[in-house]
Amino acid sequence: MKQASEKRIYRVQGFTCASCAATFEDNVKKIPTVSDARVNFGASKLTVYGDSTVQELEKAGAFENLKVVPENEQIPTEREPFWKRKENLRVLASLVLLVAGWIMGQFTGEDSQPSIYLYTASILVGGYTLFWQGIKNLSRFQFDMKTLMTIAILGAATIGEWAEGATVVILFAISEALETYSMDKARQSIRSLMDIAPKEALIRRGNQEMAVPVEDIQVGDIMIVKPGQKLAMDGVIVRGASSVNQAAITGESIPVAKTVKDEVFAGTLNEEGLLEVQVTKRVEDTTIAKIIHLVEEAQAERAPSQAFVDRFAKVYTPAIMIASLALAVVPPLLFQADWSDWIYRGLALLVVGCPCALVISTPVSIVTAIGNAAKNGVLIKGGVHLEEAGALNVIAFDKTGTLTEGKPEVTDLVSSEQANEDEYLGIAAAIEKNSQHPLASAVMRRAEEKEIAFNQRLVEDFTSLTGKGVKAQVDGSLYFVGSPNLFEETLSNGIDEETRGSIHRLQKEGKTVMVLGTNQQVLLLIAVADSLRESSRKAIQRLQQMGIRKTIMLTGDNKAMANAIGNKLGVGDVRAELLPQQKLDSIKQLQADGTKVAMVGDGVNDAPALAASTVGIAMGGAGTDTALETADIALMADDLEKLPFTIRLSRKALQIIKQNITFSLAIKAVALLLIVPGWLTLWMAIFADMGATLIVTLNGLRLLNVRE
Repeated sequence: MKQASEKRIYRVQGFTCASCAATFEDNVKKIPTVSDARVNFGASKLTVYGDSTVQELEKAGAFENLKVVPENEQIPTEREPFWKRKENLRVLASLVLLVAGWIMGQFTGEDSQPSIYLYTASILVGGYTLFWQGIKNLSRFQFDMKTLMTIAILGAATIGEWAEGATVVILFAISEALETYSMDKARQSIRSLMDIAPKEALIRRGNQEMAVPVEDIQVGDIMIVKPGQKLAMDGVIVRGASSVNQAAITGESIPVAKTVKDEVFAGTLNEEGLLEVQVTKRVEDTTIAKIIHLVEEAQAERAPSQAFVDRFAKVYTPAIMIASLALAVVPPLLFQADWSDWIYRGLALLVVGCPCALVISTPVSIVTAIGNAAKNGVLIKGGVHLEEAGALNVIAFDKTGTLTEGKPEVTDLVSSEQANEDEYLGIAAAIEKNSQHPLASAVMRRAEEKEIAFNQRLVEDFTSLTGKGVKAQVDGSLYFVGSPNLFEETLSNGIDEETRGSIHRLQKEGKTVMVLGTNQQVLLLIAVADSLRESSRKAIQRLQQMGIRKTIMLTGDNKAMANAIGNKLGVGDVRAELLPQQKLDSIKQLQADGTKVAMVGDGVNDAPALAASTVGIAMGGAGTDTALETADIALMADDLEKLPFTIRLSRKALQIIKQNITFSLAIKAVALLLIVPGWLTLWMAIFADMGATLIVTLNGLRLLNVRE
């Protein structure tokens, strides 16, 4: 409790590599007033538990000139071109000195004093920050990439390989600059989300209109949004109507019609009319703020493949140090080999063994994939869920609100007395006005559409018949509204064969049948159906084409209706009349043999099944706190066609992560083999490492191109 109350989050600018982020985290933990700290490299954020100043934090990051600001403040954006930044200018100066040293060597000899001075200057200009950190790490017995490079460069200078030492400095600096650039590129998807919502809004307070920064806007303020403007805050429309482009939140490309009482979100674009919106959330609680926070947290969560790489690197780096030392010392000591030659080979092993490409291979892919998904209206809440989604075999769907719209509508009215159909519908609507049943609203909507004045009827003695229906006195006469089973019990001879046939026909069409009648006869059959989502059939077809082994519908509805809907959608397996516990049991049964099972629901109902599944996927996360908080993946729009995109992105991410890890290890193995006969030079070693790092990074960035 105490630690949570002292938690502070900061944004960090200047990270160049994952190992640098780890070093910064260790340095912050050493501040006396800090009890714990955690760095999110993917999102460039720092979480501190304890009391510390920004100055202390920046001192802890002085080795990388890190800039630290509180989370709710904006870091000034670097406007200068990438190649004009100070650190990159130093690399350019170092390169000029290296070339000058080489040209001088052509005239005066490679080992001449002027040439060595120029090489030394090149090493110092390009690598002094590297040496400083590397030597500090050596004194603490911390063996990271900078430590390895420092030993290699100093070793090269010791044995007179000045040109190669300078080349290693430049290539390593270029490698770090490219890594920084690529990670910035991967993070750009989140930065673009941060810039979606305006920083101020036009607010009316009393009779006065004023531009107010979003931090000062209060819940209940009236926000005025003109056509062509973006909304700065979440709220509810109190005046006006317009079409609103919600692509930033839900990924929907088609604008949505909005009118009074409709919910709108910060970052969305008002396209047509003037809107007055009552603010419902503070700036830190808006839907876009929650999405950004959850995505950044997701990017920090380590995927299984990343956890493997991190464990491997912890063992691998010290092993390379020991192997390099043995290669440099053992042959000269035991076999009278040339010291200079074998020290050089040991240094080459040290450089080529640097695990840069391996360490960056997974996080760049995870950050890129999660960021791309967020831009397309899919919130993936961690690398582990990204990987699991790519391995799914079976997908189970809730019916109501997932495969269907969740808004039942009256589809058929069947009466033996056609002339009195509207009369009977008005009686049913008058009774259902007092009911809490989900289908009651459908009956009342149909009566309103037909302009039937059911509100004027006198309804008395309303009674709910648990599990069967309701009864009430309407204008002095007793009526029942309920399931066919209610009338089988109420009527002395049950329902007649003709009416029973009509009921069965409607049920086979996937409709729920309600009956209005007295204790003597059936007056009206009311068929209600929940309309299918347009995207449901397409999504299921695409999932099956992608190789999903089985699609299942889990519903509490009757079997006839469930089978009718299942057939329309092409669902492979339909399980009906299930209670929440039975849905949970179905998920566990499917997982029993190791099958990866996703459950798709609305994020509120079916919580046990969503929690138990390999991946819980919630529909319609926009504006639904429960979906955002409980699901592993949230489809921000009510659009099931985002599901095939999510699985394709996940599979592509898995494929690229495996490619990166395999390539990183393979390039190391080849380079290590070249060391034995002495064919690998120092500059070739660092070039191989830099090339591998660049290739795996660019490969990871390909995930930005995955589209729906």
